[in-house]
Amino acid sequence: MIKKAGSIFFLGTLFFAHAQEKSTDIETIEIQGKLFSTPYKSANQNITVITKEEILNSPAQSIDEVLQQIAGMDIRRRGANGVQSDIGFRGSSFEQVLLLLNGIRMNDSQTGHNTMNLPVDLDDVERIEVIKGPAARRFGQNAYAGVINVITKTDPGKRVRVKAEAGDYETYGLGLNAQLGNEKFSNSLQVNSSGSQGYMYNTDYEIRNVFYQSKLNIKDGDIRLQAGFSEKKFGANGFYSSKAATEQYEETQASIVSLAHQQTFGKLKLNSNVYWRRGQDMYLYNREKPEVYRNMHIGNNVGGEVNSSYQWGLGTTGIGVEVRKEFLASNNLGERNRFVSQVFFEHHFSLLNNKLNISPGISWANYSNEGNFFYPGLDVGYSFDQNNKIYGNIAKVHRIPSFTDLYYVSKTEQGNQNLLPENAVYAEIGYQFQTKNILAKLSGFLRDSDNAIDWTKISNNDPVWYAQNIRETTIKGIEAEINHRINNWLKYTVSYTYLDNKLNKPGDFLARYALDNLKHQFITKLETRFLKNFTNEVIYRYNERLNSGSYNLLDDKLSFVKTDFSIYILINNLTNTSYTETFGVAMPQRWFHIGLSYNINIK
Repeated sequence: MIKKAGSIFFLGTLFFAHAQEKSTDIETIEIQGKLFSTPYKSANQNITVITKEEILNSPAQSIDEVLQQIAGMDIRRRGANGVQSDIGFRGSSFEQVLLLLNGIRMNDSQTGHNTMNLPVDLDDVERIEVIKGPAARRFGQNAYAGVINVITKTDPGKRVRVKAEAGDYETYGLGLNAQLGNEKFSNSLQVNSSGSQGYMYNTDYEIRNVFYQSKLNIKDGDIRLQAGFSEKKFGANGFYSSKAATEQYEETQASIVSLAHQQTFGKLKLNSNVYWRRGQDMYLYNREKPEVYRNMHIGNNVGGEVNSSYQWGLGTTGIGVEVRKEFLASNNLGERNRFVSQVFFEHHFSLLNNKLNISPGISWANYSNEGNFFYPGLDVGYSFDQNNKIYGNIAKVHRIPSFTDLYYVSKTEQGNQNLLPENAVYAEIGYQFQTKNILAKLSGFLRDSDNAIDWTKISNNDPVWYAQNIRETTIKGIEAEINHRINNWLKYTVSYTYLDNKLNKPGDFLARYALDNLKHQFITKLETRFLKNFTNEVIYRYNERLNSGSYNLLDDKLSFVKTDFSIYILINNLTNTSYTETFGVAMPQRWFHIGLSYNINIK
């Protein structure tokens, strides 16, 4: 495998050396931060942007499958097509990643297992911005190892897009996206439904999404409303507890309503929002016998924030305030709530003819049950010229235990009310080369954690996992990536991530998540366009997990697009590989999909 990976990387290097000029959309994208919006080329962090075009061409059926194609991301799925996934960044747990929908927090205070319950379909995503590394000083809780911002948008005009999909295992998908409005006021409504009988016993699923958003342009700004609802019902054969638990079943719901405002007053920019997120999670140990064991959790997060930035002679200064109340009602975890207040400060300035960019910042957070925390950080970048840049950042981060970490009780898990918040110092240094058709990145990073939270047990014979602080952990790694469009019909991406994860003071216990990360991750994509209207993208992934071996996956998608009509054929796991992404849950083997869509333009 190493020889094969090396050959592909060498081939990528040859392509790199024979580059041709071709403009890309990424150069014009501004990364949406809490206090500042930064042009992609000026950002002093490791950031990946997945564009609309890349999403449409990708052999992926859900947002989590697209994220699996990003270097350093570890998406551990149970089931397929977006049923249930845990998100990890460079060896992090699923509790240490923040997910935003158009800048609004979507994380669930009950558990990070529910983070990916988004009310939008993959086809309706405009782009995905991924910030790798510490971002707690900008975004607060859960931005421990990284941030994902899923962005949708409304378009002027009147248009309806309908789509239909079908595949193996009686898989189907139906969707509608209606756009209505003008340059002043635009609206979008998305309705999607999908389901399958499942790739093995008791893995059937149904997923429903409804999402509405509107945008009203005002003088030097806009007002944006979004409201969405997602529901998933699925058989969970071996997903939790143990492989022997074949009759498990789960239903989850997620709702979001938010109103956001942003406006510029000369050198002053203001943006604010209020939001309400509701999550519901119903779990049955036996779907045919709910009386055996049933959990019902209902959580509500209500919050708002005001952020500002001001340009003056010494740079740009940003200040923000956020408050949030988290509620949980659960037959297992009890009645829980906490109030969170945060203040953010950041300053950006440039020296040496704008070649050296420096951004120090700090945030303060108060949790009603846990106390006060400070998140300082520093980003530095130096541009040698238009194409070459080095950057470095260092920050301190914290994470407060979830309600599941603290209070969950079952025959196989025991929470711990005495858990301490986990904290870490995270540092990264990197180099970036960018032209109109090439983006190449190389970075090294270190995350040194204290009081890391994990689920542990004394031995494999112990039936119960206990939540506890497992002392110190250190994660070191390197990441390399090349994206290159050679010409109008050929584009490729090659990336590699290596992680070295260690418990500095190992005890007499087994850790459930801490040493379950990917050690080697190799991803390569090849996109070809031919006969004017056809696009084919093939993606190869090699994953080697620290404790459970390695596997190879190959996915392919052939698309035909002409004016308002498109059709595709997609094959996941082309080589029919048997593999698992988390705790022995068998993943699907070869899976065929076919789909089509049509745009109806209304005059």
